[in-house]
Amino acid sequence: MQNDVISYFMQLISIDSESLNERAMIDTLKQDLQELGAQVDEDDCHHKTGGNAGSLFAYLPGAIDKAPILLCAHVDTVKPGNGIKARIENGVIYSDGTTILGSDDKSGVAEIMIALKRIKESGKAHAPIEILFTVSEEIGLLGAKNFDKSRLTAAFGYALDSHRVGELLIGAPAQNSLKITIFGKEAHAGVEPEKGLNAIRVAAEAISAMPLGRIDFETTCNIGKIQGGEATNIVPNKVTLHGEARSHNPAKLERVCSDIRYAFESTVARYAEHGAKLEYSCTTEYNSFKVKEDDPVVKLAAKALRKLDIPIQTVVGGGGSDANIISATGLPMIITGTGMDKVHTVHENIETDQLLKGTSFIEELVLTYSAE
Repeated sequence: MQNDVISYFMQLISIDSESLNERAMIDTLKQDLQELGAQVDEDDCHHKTGGNAGSLFAYLPGAIDKAPILLCAHVDTVKPGNGIKARIENGVIYSDGTTILGSDDKSGVAEIMIALKRIKESGKAHAPIEILFTVSEEIGLLGAKNFDKSRLTAAFGYALDSHRVGELLIGAPAQNSLKITIFGKEAHAGVEPEKGLNAIRVAAEAISAMPLGRIDFETTCNIGKIQGGEATNIVPNKVTLHGEARSHNPAKLERVCSDIRYAFESTVARYAEHGAKLEYSCTTEYNSFKVKEDDPVVKLAAKALRKLDIPIQTVVGGGGSDANIISATGLPMIITGTGMDKVHTVHENIETDQLLKGTSFIEELVLTYSAE
């Protein structure tokens, strides 16, 4: 295992680990955690998700008798994430522009691992530490959802999965996933289009009538994927749309999903006599969470950051993470920054200084908790 966080990060991003293909990353981390003296176990969530590796749960015993502290990060990346070729330029790490970089979330993984290595090599007494490295986070938090959360005994936890080091996300929204299928009637588009019903046109009218984008300061919704049609000379008889709605307010989330459904139902109803039909499903992916700023999990992180003279920014986020799933069990958890920037794009990057600060933050976090 590398001693330097930058070298270790570069090693990790060179390992292909798009969602459902995390085997090589899990094998690497399993070995490295065992070298640190951790008790390591891989679960079997991949049997349910269709991936090739389970999430890793590790326990690092401590000499101080108190509840463990939980550190969490995910090992998978979005696409395109294979064959990453990284370069360092003026203190910033980039890909070659054909792939994402993988700092989401391998920066979090690297900072956790090198911080643990520093603590072990320092010989300083510390409290027990629980480490959770999840798979398939990017495709619906599947690793966290299928992990046996009853195994967690930590007092509280931190998901390393946000931007600047010093950023503390104390809340995140709930998300509902939408799948909507509209059925029309096929016909030859050049010979007798009037005998058909264009399902894509009906869908377009419904989309124009539904709430979309930023609804208010705590609510958003989006249609992000449309599949339909067979050929340009066929009036399409089916189109399927995939979307989502998010809100920090459960009542608002319910209302916006109801408004979306009404937009589609009322639009399809206008074409019912021509054969239009609708299938609509709304699935809860995860609930929102919100931690008070004076909660111990927040105060500890702020104290560690102040010791390192790192500016603190307490915010409420707009995206979901493993923290949403774990918080739902009653274990207090917040999301912390690792330095990642422009994630989910080929312009993704991370400053080397952020990797160094993030590692120091995790080290200080554990030692401060252990000394209290």
